[in-house]
Amino acid sequence: MTGYNRVALIGLGLIASSMAHAMRAHGLAGEIVGHAKSPETRATAVEIGLCDRVCETAAEAVRGADLVVLCVPVGAMGAIAAEIAPHLAVGATITDVGSVKQAVVEAVAPHLPPHVNFIPGHPLAGTEHSGPRSGFASLFVNRWWLLTPLEGNDPAAVQRLRDFLTGLGANVDEMDVQRHDLVLAVVSHTPHLIAYTMVGVADHLRRVTQDEVIKYSASGFRDFTRIAASDPTMWRDVFLTNKEATLDILGRFTEELFMLQRAIRMEDGAFLHDYFTRTRAIRRGIIEAGQDTAAPDFGRGVPPSDKA
Repeated sequence: MTGYNRVALIGLGLIASSMAHAMRAHGLAGEIVGHAKSPETRATAVEIGLCDRVCETAAEAVRGADLVVLCVPVGAMGAIAAEIAPHLAVGATITDVGSVKQAVVEAVAPHLPPHVNFIPGHPLAGTEHSGPRSGFASLFVNRWWLLTPLEGNDPAAVQRLRDFLTGLGANVDEMDVQRHDLVLAVVSHTPHLIAYTMVGVADHLRRVTQDEVIKYSASGFRDFTRIAASDPTMWRDVFLTNKEATLDILGRFTEELFMLQRAIRMEDGAFLHDYFTRTRAIRRGIIEAGQDTAAPDFGRGVPPSDKA
């Protein structure tokens, strides 16, 4: 079976709302139940018909669900797990969408009863937008969804979740928890930190006015600001919970930056040309793998017809 009878979405932001639209589009859930901490978010979800039911508590939302998806910031995962644990159905699968896995496992797993399968996950998909109105059905199409199955997981439950995620349009892969956190420190966490830093530099560099930064942003600054516009609570939790891997990669980045500084200072054009040639090849590889496009807007525009 590819879908689930009842799916509970805990947290109703971009990922959860996109999952809801994709589940409806592909017939992957008999019933979609949602919960969000904020009354305003719950009201919006009801207004746009995001879920079949929207509950005031997470405990109520998970009752009878055979799939529960934790779509809350990493720092809130433990408290949510403790709240829902007594109400989980026998044989239910619990997964999450957090950008960090070791911290999520440590926060969630101790609270869960032995009669459920906790299969941590992470969709490598997103935009700079958030909230229940931000989701769209095609968000996961040809994007990777990483699973980090744990010892003792029922193989049938893992396969069923894989099939479900494939049904959403995602490419599914598995890796261990530690490997995930290191890989994501390279491809996501550190780039976001650098983006936040570059925007901060522009903010503090008073010789360049804010009007000039905004007016001429298409020269490169625009692309930094896209990922620096992401949810601050989520990214605060990511950096605090994946501290070791992020600091490791950030240290390596600093070393690379020193090499570039020296090359520029010494007018070492051969070094710079070789360096940029090698790094340009990686960017081309990303496009060839179908994970981005060479289009001027990077392919991130969402067709109005695909919006909820």
